[in-house]
Amino acid sequence: MDRMPSWIRQHVAALRALLVLTVVTGVIYPLLATGVAQALFHDKANGSLVHKDGKVVGSALIGQSFTDADGNPVKEYFQSRPSAAGDGYDPTSTAASNLGPEDIIDTPDGKSLLTQVCARSKAVGELEGVSGARPYCTPDGLGAVLKVLPDRAVSVNQACPATPFIATYQGLKVECAQLGEDYSAGRTVPIRGNATTVAVPPDAVTASGSGLDPDISVAYAELQAPRVARERGLPLDRVKALIAEHTTRRTLGFMGEPAVNVLELNLALDRS
Repeated sequence: MDRMPSWIRQHVAALRALLVLTVVTGVIYPLLATGVAQALFHDKANGSLVHKDGKVVGSALIGQSFTDADGNPVKEYFQSRPSAAGDGYDPTSTAASNLGPEDIIDTPDGKSLLTQVCARSKAVGELEGVSGARPYCTPDGLGAVLKVLPDRAVSVNQACPATPFIATYQGLKVECAQLGEDYSAGRTVPIRGNATTVAVPPDAVTASGSGLDPDISVAYAELQAPRVARERGLPLDRVKALIAEHTTRRTLGFMGEPAVNVLELNLALDRS
């Protein structure tokens, strides 16, 4: 070995280090970590799978939709928050919408974030029997945004022949938007409206960053409780008790907000 040229000795030493580190980090450590996880955290290590009648129906870590074949909410179940992952809760397409608070004008390519929020709020309000009104939204569930030009104002998210949500703005007549017309020269003016209280909570109208959030807020769960109780013929107090049983408190008592796991809550309802 001592008679080998120095460059060969260096390569041999590097090869030995590579083999040792490969065994330690690529074999021993993964086996040790897997063994500890399986022994101490078996369910979590295997994906926190949820079973019903001996079959896997989902994971407590990944949300899912409770809708029919046409995408309509199944009224007997609590509904999850919106999802921007693929067609909804697709683990292979986990993502957010990448739309920000300044995205308020609809385009031919898609609805603005504001209009999406307004439409969801209107739909949730109708489903739960409460007002879906919220600031900066039109009564028909669109973003209440004007483009103000020298001689007129246009409700840019309300395509003709819709009736504009307000008739005039600062003495200018408000018109509906004509398809294909360019209003970019106008001044953008969001209109707050008269909505002073909002019955529909934020997580009912916005998607999570991953698009896979399995939880909803306690406020959203309690909003849905009367409808679920009515559809299932259960006492409202019983449904609220199930919500409380499946509410996760703040981590360490101060981090985050209490949350309700929708899948586990719906399975508990089925068992009831």
